[in-house]
Amino acid sequence: MSEKTTIYDIAKELNISAATVSRALNKNPKISESTCKLVMETAAKMNYKQNQLALALRSGRSNNVGVIVPRIDSNFFASTIRGIEEELHPNKYNVIICQTHENEKREIENINTLLNAQVDGIMISITNESKENEKIIHRVLEKNVPLIFFDRKKNIDGVSSVTINDYKGGYIATKHLIDEGCKRIAHLSGDQSLEIYENRFKGYKQALLDHGIEFDENYVIQTKSNVEAGGVAADKLLQLKTPPDAIFSSSDFAALGAIQELKAQGIKIPEDFCVVGFGNEPFTKFMELSISSVDQSPLEMGKMTAKVFLEQINNTENFKMEKKVVLNPELHIRKSSSRQNL
Repeated sequence: MSEKTTIYDIAKELNISAATVSRALNKNPKISESTCKLVMETAAKMNYKQNQLALALRSGRSNNVGVIVPRIDSNFFASTIRGIEEELHPNKYNVIICQTHENEKREIENINTLLNAQVDGIMISITNESKENEKIIHRVLEKNVPLIFFDRKKNIDGVSSVTINDYKGGYIATKHLIDEGCKRIAHLSGDQSLEIYENRFKGYKQALLDHGIEFDENYVIQTKSNVEAGGVAADKLLQLKTPPDAIFSSSDFAALGAIQELKAQGIKIPEDFCVVGFGNEPFTKFMELSISSVDQSPLEMGKMTAKVFLEQINNTENFKMEKKVVLNPELHIRKSSSRQNL
């Protein structure tokens, strides 16, 4: 393996000092334009690569940012990451992606790894287990590294966030089911220790109360965001003495599982039972029985998260500014809940 070219090799080739080469590579105004050009051309010819970590230490910027998500094999998080990258790439930032797999310990490890890598900022959607991680979050703030929550967040002073209005999303989904004639609407909820699921539940509950439908806690089941869990939850609801006639699910995957279980039990959708999900995953519109769902606008969320970061890191007068961006949800009505064309 050939040795890497150093500034000393360039200096020897040009018969100038290594200090002059270093200054020229860093475009020091004390070095003439002609010398800078000659050094740059020679460096390119000799395949010289600058040490990015050393540059970061000198400039205080690494031009790297960290993005932490529960998982990347999800259309929502993949689209959000895409939005972040599309906004940051023209601004010469590279994105380092980390996954927590819904594990708080891994989340803490990811944050420490990114801090050790001298990233210029961290954008994070916290895990379901995030209960004891505020200490590491405060460490990020103490190091003056911009931290932005997206989708899933904690309410911490000095930390910006980009979310959608989950309360409104839960409300409009439930109101739609009421407008379709549903009277006994169940809710498949995520872990309500996370604000997004708590707010979706609150929107669901308020829509019932606003339309004169009594809230029944037996119709609320906390479940994981996967197909199998949705099927199990639907079966449990159907075994009630007075089963529901609709489900608003906080997850499209759980909604899909519920639909599969309903069909297996011979229940007609949407004639006898309506279902609405949350997330607007791609599969919801391509199925034979397309699924109504609340869109979370992941691409827009990613772009906005990146914009908040850029605004914060470029604001030297108020580096620790706090900004809360709340996007509007949109309900896409499809076959699983639409009775109007029957």
